[in-house]
Amino acid sequence: MGRKGIWRSFPAALAASFFMFSASISAAQENPLPIPPLLTNQSSDPAVARFELTVQKGETEFFPGKPNITLGYNGNLLGPTLRAKRGQRVEVTVHNSLREYTTVHWHGMLLPGSEDGGPHQVVAPDSDWKARFTVNQPAATLWYHPHGIGNTATQVYYGLAGFFILDDEASDKLNIPKEYGVDDIPLVVQDRRFSSDGVLLYNTTMRDIMYGMQGKTPLINGAVNPYLTVPRSKVRLRLLNGSNAGFYDFNFEGNKKFHQIASDGGLLTRPVEMNHLQLSPGERGEIVMDFSGYGPGTVLHLRNGRLPVLKIIVGKGKKESPPLPEILAVVPPLPYDGTETVRRFTLSGLGRMVGINGQQMNLRRINEQMDLNSTEIWEITSRTGMMGMMGGGGGMLHNFHAHGIQFQILARNGSMPPENERGWKDTLQVREGEVVQLITRFHYPGDFMYHCHVLEHEDNGMMGQFRVE
Repeated sequence: MGRKGIWRSFPAALAASFFMFSASISAAQENPLPIPPLLTNQSSDPAVARFELTVQKGETEFFPGKPNITLGYNGNLLGPTLRAKRGQRVEVTVHNSLREYTTVHWHGMLLPGSEDGGPHQVVAPDSDWKARFTVNQPAATLWYHPHGIGNTATQVYYGLAGFFILDDEASDKLNIPKEYGVDDIPLVVQDRRFSSDGVLLYNTTMRDIMYGMQGKTPLINGAVNPYLTVPRSKVRLRLLNGSNAGFYDFNFEGNKKFHQIASDGGLLTRPVEMNHLQLSPGERGEIVMDFSGYGPGTVLHLRNGRLPVLKIIVGKGKKESPPLPEILAVVPPLPYDGTETVRRFTLSGLGRMVGINGQQMNLRRINEQMDLNSTEIWEITSRTGMMGMMGGGGGMLHNFHAHGIQFQILARNGSMPPENERGWKDTLQVREGEVVQLITRFHYPGDFMYHCHVLEHEDNGMMGQFRVE
C-alpha cells in the first residue's frame, strides 16, 4: 500500500493539520516511552482473572514544570494493561472517584450486553460497578475506555484509556515476539492540543464539533516526544489509535517494510507485508518490524504520514529472531447463503445534527432488533454531503464500531478488502460515499451500541442501539 494511495484518501486540510505539529514537538525534551504496567490478577484460581480499577483525577506534566489536571485508572493518566486468557472468568470491580458519572466499556470484547460497560452501565460518583464475563474469543489486543452519553470525548481526551490483552493456547505456541515491554510493545497513539504555555486544551468550536477534536502534539502512551530502545530482533508493536478523531497513517521512513500480524479481533491468517498501515479512531493493528539487521545505536522513526511520532533506538542486545510463521491462525469465513437479513447503516449529518439512518441517539429507543445466534450482513456508508469540501476530494472522515460483536469485511465498494482487513474486526474506516459490506453473528443477548468512533460525533448523536434476544 503506497503513500500516494494513502494520502489521496486523506483530506488535504486534515493532512496539513498533522504536518503542523512537527515544529511543536521537535524542540520538546525527549522522554523514555512509558510502558503501561500489567495489572496484577488478584485471584489465586487459574480459571479466574480478578482486577480492580479506580477511575480518578490526577496531575501530569507533559512538559517539564507544566502540570495539568488529567484522568486515569489507578493512576494519573491512562490505565494499566489487563490480561486474560481464553476460557478465564474475568471479574473487574470499578470504583468511580470522580465527581461525574462514567462507564468502562470493554472495546472489542464478546460478552452479554449487561457487562459491556456502555451507557446502560453507569457508574455514579463514589460508587462501584462489577463486571463479570468469560473470555470466549481468540487472542487479541482490545482496550477499555469510558462510554457514556455526552461525556465520552472529554473523559477519553483527559486520559481514560487502557489496554486489555487476550491470550489463547494457539497464540502461546507461535514463535512470535511476546515478551511484554521488551519485544512486545503496547502503543496507544493520541493527538492532543496544548496552549503555548503547555496547558492541555479541549475546545468545542464548530470545527472541532464537525471534524472531531484534533491536536498538533502526538502522545504515545501519554508521553510527548518519546523514545524506545529495542533489542536487535523482531519487535511486535501493538498499535492502538486511541485518539478522539485523528486518522493515522503509520509507517517508517524510507518506506521500510514490516508485517501486520493482527487486526482488531485477533491474528490474521498469515503475516501481511506492508509499508503503511491506516488506523481510524478505536482501531488496532499489530505489526512486527525486524531490527536484527541494524547496528546498535541505529535510529528509526515510527511516523504518521511524514511526521515522526516515536523515536526507536536499536540497542546492543540481540535476541533470537526466527522467521515469522507462515500461518498465524485459522480465520474461517462466516458462512452465508443469501437468506440472511441485510441491514443498512448510513452515517450522515453535520455538526450537532449527525446521526445514523436519519436518527440521533436516544437511550429510550431500540433502533434494531436481532435474533440470538443469527448471522446478518450489514452495509455501512457515509453520506454527509461533505465530499471535497475540505480539499483533496476526501470528504468527511467517519468510521463505524459495534459493541458485543466481531465481524468480517466482505467488500469495499464491491471489491475484496485488502488482505490485512480479512481478519476479525470491530471498527472500520468508511470514506464519504463508500459502501462497506460486513458479516457478523450474534453470540450474546442484551442491548448494545453501534456508532461512529470519532468521539465528538458519537457524543453529538451519531450512535444507535441494537437488541439481541
